[in-house]
Amino acid sequence: MFNLLRPSAEKLPADATLPGRPDPIPTADTHHVYGTPLSNEVPEGMEEAMFGMGCFWGVERMFWQVPGVHMTLVGYAGGETPNPTYQEVCSGRTNHNEVVRVIYDPKKVTYEDLLRIFWEGHDPTQGMRQGNDRGTQYRSGIYTHSEAQWKAAEATRQAMEPRLRQAGYGAITTEILPAPAFFHAEDYHQQYLSKNPGGYCGLGGTGVSCPIGTGV
Repeated sequence: MFNLLRPSAEKLPADATLPGRPDPIPTADTHHVYGTPLSNEVPEGMEEAMFGMGCFWGVERMFWQVPGVHMTLVGYAGGETPNPTYQEVCSGRTNHNEVVRVIYDPKKVTYEDLLRIFWEGHDPTQGMRQGNDRGTQYRSGIYTHSEAQWKAAEATRQAMEPRLRQAGYGAITTEILPAPAFFHAEDYHQQYLSKNPGGYCGLGGTGVSCPIGTGV
């Protein structure tokens, strides 16, 4: 995604961020791919995950294609500004990351399966950028909803680090944190690459496979 505003290379002190607003900003009513109501709810028997991998347009497409994924939504998380707009996030004055929220059926797809997509789908060594997209909102992040998710994320990070170094990459910069509040993005961002099939993606993996299921 092309950021026309000046990107920020580091997060701001909390007291320097924008105030935001008390109410959620408007978003889509229907998931453009699934045709079902766009919902943040986690139905009984399902689980949730949240990832930041750079521009959320391409990231969301990766996950909506996975069998067993019930719902995907793009939004903002990890900062201080409540209910931010895209323009505010791009200003670098919210500290938020562009993230994808994934609601999935663990009987059909595991959290480890989603982690494989995460590690293989982007370059987790680039700090506050992903490819040509630069700024704090493009940082790599795994936001966990349970101790089991945190342990799985840490285990796969430790397994990936030597593989990436061997392939010539630097240290992993992915932040692994308890899931913060999720604020959904505007209507036009939801399932953007379904609405605009020829649109910009900006993601590129490292070509290094994640060794889940091989002793991690």
